[in-house]
Amino acid sequence: MRAPGRGTPRHPFTPDEPGGGSREPGPSAQPRPAPTRATPGLLGGGREGWEARGRPGAAGRGRQGVKLGLAIERERLGRDSGELRRLLNSLECKQDEYTRSMILHSVTRCVYLLEAEASACNADDIVLVASMLDDKENSVKIQALNTLKAFSGIRKFRQQIQEHSIKVLELMSTVWDSELHIASLRLLNNIPLPDFAHPQLRRVMPTLMEILQSDYILAQVQVIRLLSSLAQKNDLLYDILNCQVHSNFLNLFQATQPGSLLFEVLVFAERLSEGRNTPHYRAVKWHYNEQSLHEALFGDESRLADRLLALVIHPEEEVQIQACKVIVSLQCPRDVGLQPSLCQASHSYFNNRE
Repeated sequence: MRAPGRGTPRHPFTPDEPGGGSREPGPSAQPRPAPTRATPGLLGGGREGWEARGRPGAAGRGRQGVKLGLAIERERLGRDSGELRRLLNSLECKQDEYTRSMILHSVTRCVYLLEAEASACNADDIVLVASMLDDKENSVKIQALNTLKAFSGIRKFRQQIQEHSIKVLELMSTVWDSELHIASLRLLNNIPLPDFAHPQLRRVMPTLMEILQSDYILAQVQVIRLLSSLAQKNDLLYDILNCQVHSNFLNLFQATQPGSLLFEVLVFAERLSEGRNTPHYRAVKWHYNEQSLHEALFGDESRLADRLLALVIHPEEEVQIQACKVIVSLQCPRDVGLQPSLCQASHSYFNNRE
């Protein structure tokens, strides 16, 4: 049983940011090996205070907090603390899993909180952090993803981080770990995905759909945001609509789902509905698998209309509004415009289900 107060290290502005890694046996199971090297700066040296799954203990957190506070104060006074540079330099040394994770976590905090020092970093620093995506430990991969997300908030690094999007997608499809999925999706949702990543996106589409149909709300919300963005890409729309889904896919539209997830699922449905009704898409006669997302949402046997009508009276207003938007998109193809008679004549989607 996990002791209270030993949660994953998190950035103060993103409280739901997950950590990751595999749990190591405690001191009672085996003696703690000595650290290979002392780590300067925020870490306070070695593995002292570092607990299960690569997380800092109370002593480690206290030292980190004090040192980071001093670094922030020095930056406020216009002086470079050198803290971020020392951490990145120490990352180049050979370290064990615990120390690598702790350094990356501290780098992430510095990037968010020491803006001037983060902006002074260079392309080699991004390459160094991205190289940690090849680490054998999931906990290190997750912390590296979190660090890349932090750096992606700085404009000059975005294009370089985009170049690693294929590697991130590959990790998602080869490592089934909820925390790694969340960290990957948060990074992908924070950068524009380049066109050269589209072939890899097609390959991982089944993985994205599996994550969407999992029972982990944080991962579901992140993946549905990514899919909603991809649904606006003309060359990916068919791949999304033809992707195979479970027979109970429409359970995602049940009123018992969390409001945050329901809202994102409804946005996704609206974008798919609008996309399939564009003249560009309708100009081609598409064929869909029987168990495809298209058939689940828009097929003759779909019960989506019933779910949408039930959500019109949902307790949360934003869910009500979004459900109405999906209904309108199903009734009126976008190229019809605002001519009610044409809308009524063109779509009997809801009339057939009354």
